[in-house]
Amino acid sequence: MQYLCLVYVEERTFDEMSERDGQRLTNENINHDEDLRRRGHLIDAVPLHPVSAATTIRVRDGKVATTDGPFAETKEHLGGFILIEARDLSEAIQIAAKMPMARIGSIEVRPVMPLERADLGE
Repeated sequence: MQYLCLVYVEERTFDEMSERDGQRLTNENINHDEDLRRRGHLIDAVPLHPVSAATTIRVRDGKVATTDGPFAETKEHLGGFILIEARDLSEAIQIAAKMPMARIGSIEVRPVMPLERADLGE
């Protein structure tokens, strides 16, 4: 079964890191992803740019409205995601708990729900 691991971090955490510590963490994440791929668990891993690069859109009554940044005001922001394959939720949690970013942020583990087209007789 596939699980999406949403990585949340406080951007301030990165801002306060030395360049060397930041690069160490990046290398650790890359090595961890490569290990997950070798073991058959990693489907994809994608980091995101800071929230200052984000735009939130809403469509209401056919009109598009945009807002700079994320809509919610929170300390932690979505920093990226890791899509994994795991036997069950227990294994997915074990995998997520070993992700380096879990030490400085949080990982939300959520099962992926496949969509199936319904025959509506149209």
